[in-house]
Amino acid sequence: MVEAHATPAAPFSPLSGLHKFIAIFLVILSWILVHKWSLRKQKGPRSWPVIGATVEQLRNYHRMHDWLVEYLSKHRTVTVDMPFTSYTYIADPVNVEHVLKTNFTNYPKGDVYRSYMDVLLGDGIFNADGELWRKQRKTASFEFASKNLRDFSAIVFREYSLKLSGILSQASKAGKVVDMQELYMRMTLDSICKVGFGVEIGTLSPELPENSFAQAFDAANIIVTLRFIDPLWRLKRFFHVGSEALLEQSIKLVDEFTYSVIRRRKAEIVDARASGKQEKIKHDILSRFIELGEAGEESGGGLGDDKSLRDVVLNFVIAGRDTTATTLSWFTYMAMTHPDVAEKLRAELCAFEAERAREEGITLLPCDADHADDDASFAARVAQFAGLLSYDSLGKLVYLHACVTETLRLYPAVPQDPKGILEDDVLPDGTKVRAGGMVTYVPYSMGRMEYNWGEDAARFRPERWINEEGAFRNASPFKFTAFQAGPRICLGKDSAYLQMKMALAILCRFYRFHLLEGHPVEYRMMTILSMAHGLKLRVTRAV
Repeated sequence: MVEAHATPAAPFSPLSGLHKFIAIFLVILSWILVHKWSLRKQKGPRSWPVIGATVEQLRNYHRMHDWLVEYLSKHRTVTVDMPFTSYTYIADPVNVEHVLKTNFTNYPKGDVYRSYMDVLLGDGIFNADGELWRKQRKTASFEFASKNLRDFSAIVFREYSLKLSGILSQASKAGKVVDMQELYMRMTLDSICKVGFGVEIGTLSPELPENSFAQAFDAANIIVTLRFIDPLWRLKRFFHVGSEALLEQSIKLVDEFTYSVIRRRKAEIVDARASGKQEKIKHDILSRFIELGEAGEESGGGLGDDKSLRDVVLNFVIAGRDTTATTLSWFTYMAMTHPDVAEKLRAELCAFEAERAREEGITLLPCDADHADDDASFAARVAQFAGLLSYDSLGKLVYLHACVTETLRLYPAVPQDPKGILEDDVLPDGTKVRAGGMVTYVPYSMGRMEYNWGEDAARFRPERWINEEGAFRNASPFKFTAFQAGPRICLGKDSAYLQMKMALAILCRFYRFHLLEGHPVEYRMMTILSMAHGLKLRVTRAV
């Protein structure tokens, strides 16, 4: 019988454990050294393995635009590594032109941007690429070039500017504090809904009713922006928790409003055709897209389904409401903090009023200190002045145009705009960008760069836009990027200027604004540069 013998265990050696530890340590050290070596020429925040610059970016999220200013003032191109991708931020007009024009096809919105924004913008013009984008842009371009739309827009913008004036007049008389950003948001929402979709929603009524669509739209806008730096958003969406749960609720409310507008307009078109009264079909943007969609369905494609129309509606709402209201808010803040500019502008408006009245043979109604408390007389004079404002006459207000443009230079409605990268490329300054990453041009930073605007770049100075002959001085769209540039340049630029100048001409002629003492003025991190705490102020009549 053979005895079984157990195999003796290998004697423990402290050195064998030490060797493994040293090997692991050397591997980690080598990885760190290689990572640091690969970043030796990187211009931007410190990047760590796996997490990139997430920690620093999260720490500065509330002031991200100014955080980028600090880096871009030292380096015209900055790279920020993030989990799964990297962002290259640019502020040099030469690089911007390369991305937005010269090599345009290599820098679409991209899958990364679309994945973040799809729930809100869908396949709308701000989120689309390729043929779908071209088709929407062609239709929108035709509409914005229409004299009928321009003239109708001027009437609508005047109407709602006067409604806002009426609210401010009563606030002045009562000594009430108002939130101008909220009022501007209401005015522009009502305006875009009437011009773009032919519906009256009445948010600027004197009682200022709550509007669930506007509140839900704002919440959705904030949350989708947060996705750009929140590595857990997909997990939160999967479990329906946190910000993603709120986003889901907000989108539901937004969709309820939007689909109701679409159904109503389609029904109106059907009724008009059935009654043989084709002339009653409205010629707003939504109606044009409905007709285009019907034609597309007959030819095997198009934009006829309600989901596509929903995307069109929401993209034009964000274009016509948020961007304009935000710029009006920052303009008002600049006017309050630069009283010399406000008085110079008012002098231009008063001179314009007198000249236009002479040209029209109109006797101006009394509007002096003796009539300041007479509501009817004051309202009549404001309406008389508004009647002098048209697309053409507003073009004579050079200083007003310069003030609006200077506001957009320092406080662009879209502070940064990311693009995807299809193929590896080298920017004009030699920066290499990799396919699958993102390139972001930064209008907020560009307006503050001394290498773009000189030593007084950070100063609010409308005169920089006026030449020696007193005419407006344009700048390259690749330097002044508030309306983007290249093939995607904003189609609504002239319409936006029209609405802003219409409203501001009336308000700055007849009112003075006084910021509420202690009220904080800070931007909120979202796709649009809105004010985080609104713009609380008191208003007085200027006679």
